[in-house]
Amino acid sequence: MEENKHLLVDIQDGVMKLTLNRPDSLNALSDEMIKGLTETFHHARNNPAVRVITIQGAGRAFCAGGDIKGMGKNTPSGTHEFLGRVNEAILAVRNVEKPVIAVVHGYAAGVGFSLAMACDLIVATEDSKFIMSFAKIGLIVDGGGSYFLPRLVGAQRAKELLFTGEPITAATAYNWGIVNRVYNTSDFSEKAGQFISQFVDGPGKSYEMTKKLVNQSFTSDLNQMLELERVTQSVMEQTSDFHEGIEAFKEKRKPNFEGN
Repeated sequence: MEENKHLLVDIQDGVMKLTLNRPDSLNALSDEMIKGLTETFHHARNNPAVRVITIQGAGRAFCAGGDIKGMGKNTPSGTHEFLGRVNEAILAVRNVEKPVIAVVHGYAAGVGFSLAMACDLIVATEDSKFIMSFAKIGLIVDGGGSYFLPRLVGAQRAKELLFTGEPITAATAYNWGIVNRVYNTSDFSEKAGQFISQFVDGPGKSYEMTKKLVNQSFTSDLNQMLELERVTQSVMEQTSDFHEGIEAFKEKRKPNFEGN
């Protein structure tokens, strides 16, 4: 992968930590950042050293969304092409066959909020805020927000957030089912790290197939999902992680999963 000053990548102890790195603009998305996200997620798919992927922001925020300074200057074709690149990044996050965790502090706004929702799980500081601010400048939601948000909070609340452009707190986001964990700012790094580490040691193949099943459930009926579960479970029972899990259960010890 090419060096990317707008997206920092660090791999340690099974965790690929991605840091959105435009702190002076609250990590507003740039072309370089978007390209880096897409490429990095594609590389992570086949990297055995990566068991879990996290996305966080440098400085005071997770991501402020689109870069306001550049808005209003694009032609329709330019906007169309830019959002095509954004969509590729969102799909790369959504489809990578490993758990992806958004680690949010400060603001997750606009497409930054959409990016967080594209992840499998979200942990947030107690003082973080989530906002879909598109209507305040006469735009509509993008980055998959119209897909993710109604599925998490229902149509009425989604439309309220999108129409008003008002922020919600981390506590509200937790109560509405958007955020998985909210931690005190003072010990956020420690608590978030503990939460993330459990997935490093977990059954990677099980996570991969579970993620596929849940994602597919939104476009499938019950009969299709039942059959897909049946076929997938038949395969899962042949994995080494399953056999290790059974042995560990019998021996009353913690399983040593390898992700296969």
